[in-house]
Amino acid sequence: MSLLSSASPCILQTCQYREYKTLFEQAGIYYQHRLIDDMVAQAIKSSGGFVWATKNYDGDVQSDILAQGFGSLGMMTSELITPDGKIIESEAAHGKPIPQTPCMASAHVANPNSFIFILRHVWLIIGTVTRHYREFQKGNETSTNPVASIFAWTRGLLHRAKLDENDLLRDFCVDLEAACLEVIDDDGIMTKDLALAIYGKDIKREHWVVTDAYLDAVNVSVALNFVFGRSFTFYYY
Repeated sequence: MSLLSSASPCILQTCQYREYKTLFEQAGIYYQHRLIDDMVAQAIKSSGGFVWATKNYDGDVQSDILAQGFGSLGMMTSELITPDGKIIESEAAHGKPIPQTPCMASAHVANPNSFIFILRHVWLIIGTVTRHYREFQKGNETSTNPVASIFAWTRGLLHRAKLDENDLLRDFCVDLEAACLEVIDDDGIMTKDLALAIYGKDIKREHWVVTDAYLDAVNVSVALNFVFGRSFTFYYY
């Protein structure tokens, strides 16, 4: 295991690495500083096994490249957590930070219909994909992947549930995340970006749905789960 940095070497090398060097050695971890171009090449040719510390811009670009390599930028969500674990910023790639929303936690209710409808309008109105949004303004159909935006909300709400010990809110977030993936993996309902990753140049119109249709499918999946009982098992912290 290695800690590779393309950020300023003085920060880790002269301060933190000196302080943690013995612990690193005991854990079998070593530190190297590399220039960003060398680090990009390392990321491409390696099999993983390292933590990469970057400057903000470098991290933004490289995380997008990696996300697209796994299928779609629309499937990537990022989280920033303070050292004490009390504050979290959860956001979609290239998105505005999604604030924690305490209203559902304080009321101890979680209505899947209203929540997903809110997500739909947030995504369509302030969506981060400018080209798609311009087409939406013209009245044309758009197929924008909303998964990262949904997970940005659920990750923030999961933290709110953890702080408030709100099991109902936690379970709802877990089920909503699982439904997003189940609709894609099991039902084959997906937005155009994912269909392109599967079918490539052979893609046909029936292979993908517009954003509304995908959100409707997720909404039905979560609503049915609320009616018939929890059926999902998914990671949460």
